[in-house]
Amino acid sequence: MPDTPTRASKTPPSTAPTAGEKKVEEVQINGRPYYPGGDPDMPLLWYLRDELRLTGTKFGCGIGACGACTVLIDGKAQRACVTPVKATIGHAVTTIEGLATSAGLHPVQRAWIEEDVAQCGYCQAGQIMAAAELLARNPNPGDGDIAKLPNLCRCGTYPRIRRAIKRAAQIAREGTK
Repeated sequence: MPDTPTRASKTPPSTAPTAGEKKVEEVQINGRPYYPGGDPDMPLLWYLRDELRLTGTKFGCGIGACGACTVLIDGKAQRACVTPVKATIGHAVTTIEGLATSAGLHPVQRAWIEEDVAQCGYCQAGQIMAAAELLARNPNPGDGDIAKLPNLCRCGTYPRIRRAIKRAAQIAREGTK
């Protein structure tokens, strides 16, 4: 199979303006600067997937209800399908591709694997991003906190999701010792 730009090992090109072009505002995506051109009202989801080839963020409903397209904008979970690119200018966007660091997988990603959460897997990137944001603001969430996450899973893996979020909190606590 030929290597494609959508593979995790590939990093999409940054589209910086050239010397003769008008200065375009920057958005940080997974720690890299990008200068989106084109339609400023384009949903962030399509910019990520079609322009940058970051295909981990999924299209689910297109109305911000299901959460398959969840990304972090300045650390806050947001729906990429209803967020225009222009709303991200000057902000930091993190997608599932950018959640892991050079130190390794994010605790939520590790826990997702350990707890074998995914069934069909389609909603998982959005679920993981929402869980990462929850743990960033509440390092020891209870069942009630986890139940408030608005992301949907058609396969009904909610018990495994809950276990994984609790496991991720434990992994994060152990990592800070």
